[in-house]
Amino acid sequence: MVAGTCACAAVVGNGYRYVVFSIAALVPSPPILVPELGGAVARADRDDPAAPLRAAVRRAVESVAAVASRWTVLGAGAGQRFVGPDAVGTFGGFGVDVRVALSESAAADPDPELPLPVLIAGWLRGLVAPEATVEARLLAADAPAGDCAAAGAALRRELDAAAEPHAVLVVADGATTLTSKSPGYLDERSADRQRALDDALSAGDRDELRALDAGLCAELGIAGRSAYQALAGVFAADATDPRVETLYREAPFGVGYHVSVWRPGGVS
Repeated sequence: MVAGTCACAAVVGNGYRYVVFSIAALVPSPPILVPELGGAVARADRDDPAAPLRAAVRRAVESVAAVASRWTVLGAGAGQRFVGPDAVGTFGGFGVDVRVALSESAAADPDPELPLPVLIAGWLRGLVAPEATVEARLLAADAPAGDCAAAGAALRRELDAAAEPHAVLVVADGATTLTSKSPGYLDERSADRQRALDDALSAGDRDELRALDAGLCAELGIAGRSAYQALAGVFAADATDPRVETLYREAPFGVGYHVSVWRPGGVS
């Protein structure tokens, strides 16, 4: 058991069993998180609009690292895909050959096609917890809501039965249509939809997340929709909504970014 892990238990019949899964973190995937991609070393000054976001992301991942050294990443991509801990990637496609790995032992040649959520997760592992081991499960961006929730529920069953503490890291973004300078330009519906999404994530509202409309999310550029719904599935077995610590919910570059830490309700 890693330092900082608490022994959490859930009632089963007249007895108790150890619950291995006890924490998840939600972070966005903008390449600007990686200072080198902005042509500068890490900064924390007030003039850097990415500094508060980086600080919130680091704090969320540090919370995960304090509990578990095995992480499963949930993200959205072009299709369903599993990426194992031997993977190595590079941000070369974003302008700088910053290399990342999903485990200390990974020694493969960098995969130039490694999806952005996996690259971000690998970079965060190296930054915060080099000893951690990461695997990633990507869901298709257009996957049906029921399939996403089912994938999350299946993952939860695996993690509860695991032999060691295991955390979930969701890497997903909100609307890309919040302003005229957003990647997807401006859609007048986006502000209200992003606010509702942030509210649902901050409240751990599993029903609201499962009810996200796939078509509307696609129109508004909410590419992380399938990952958010998988997160709802991870917590579906709990009697109450999760306890959530929201660390960031802003759109400094015209894209909705949400950072929070989720813990199962009723588990201390």
